[in-house]
Amino acid sequence: MSDIIGKALLDFQNGNYSEDIITYSSLGEEDMITVPYLFRAYNDMPKIEQRALGLCYGKILDVGCGAGSHSVYLQEKGFDVTALDSSKGAIRVCELRALQNTICTNIQDFYGTKFDTLLLLMNGIGIVGNLNRLGNFLNHFKSLLRPRGQILLDSSNIIYMFEQDDDGGYWIPDTIDYYGEVEFQMSYKGLKGKPFHWLYIDFENLKKYAQNHRFACELVSEGKHYDYLAKLTLRP
Repeated sequence: MSDIIGKALLDFQNGNYSEDIITYSSLGEEDMITVPYLFRAYNDMPKIEQRALGLCYGKILDVGCGAGSHSVYLQEKGFDVTALDSSKGAIRVCELRALQNTICTNIQDFYGTKFDTLLLLMNGIGIVGNLNRLGNFLNHFKSLLRPRGQILLDSSNIIYMFEQDDDGGYWIPDTIDYYGEVEFQMSYKGLKGKPFHWLYIDFENLKKYAQNHRFACELVSEGKHYDYLAKLTLRP
């Protein structure tokens, strides 16, 4: 599988930035990921991300770290943070940015170490892919948390992207199990990656799944465009 994200991040880190990542989705929209944005400093981060970083404590695992911008900030603040990503290119960039602790693997394959904070930003919970897999991921996250641990994640309710009926309801195709399940494909400098599934979950569904798996779920803050920050904590 082509490491599209990793190639783009390495190009930018090595001074070879010339174009951005193009994304295609099952929603029928073509969009772009601006590579320099993935290297943003704290002051350029959305308020939700800044709030999440301010809530971090203890030993931290940055899941789906990408270029490592959140980990860099936390390490500079003196935290014991580990940056994890399945992209070899992303992890190499994190190493070049002087992050001390990095792991290249899928989160589902990572075991053994426990943390106080699991951080999943930039819709990091999207790695779940499909709603029916969320329970398994929550159980795995539970195995990585210390007794008073927390999960900080942001996501978006993308119901606004569907047509609204006259009675206020939304028209969702019968072929979709849950409207927040989106298939993406990325291309960069003529290379095209394999399609992958990505999950956007509304807060009420997140809360329901969290409670069913013995997590307390708190809505910490909401953004300007249907996005939100949630905190999940282990119940006794």
